Amino acid sequence: MLRALPHTRAPLSPGGAEVLRLLMEQRGPVFLTVHANGRRRYGYWQSVGSAAARGGCHVALPTAECDALHAAGLIVLGDPVVDPAKTTYPVRAAVRDASSLTATPRQALTA
Repeated sequence: MLRALPHTRAPLSPGGAEVLRLLMEQRGPVFLTVHANGRRRYGYWQSVGSAAARGGCHVALPTAECDALHAAGLIVLGDPVVDPAKTTYPVRAAVRDASSLTATPRQALTA
């Protein structure tokens, strides 16, 4: 039995849903880079192909969609790596507490 969440969230835009899906299915890490001038960029490294041992490109994600997901608590930032020109954060989908999804606490089965 599922119960309603204590607060309602606005429905995800198609772009936001796609970004969240990418974050949940992405095999490689996703990062947020905040440059010294304040520019923010979310992205990940996309290899050329699974058979290729090298090569690829950096893929940028839509900043506005990612910022909205972060503000809604659907993605979280990890510990930053700071250098003089930028700060980089690992990004991951937020983990929902399984106990918040059940109406009553689960009881262990005993013999």
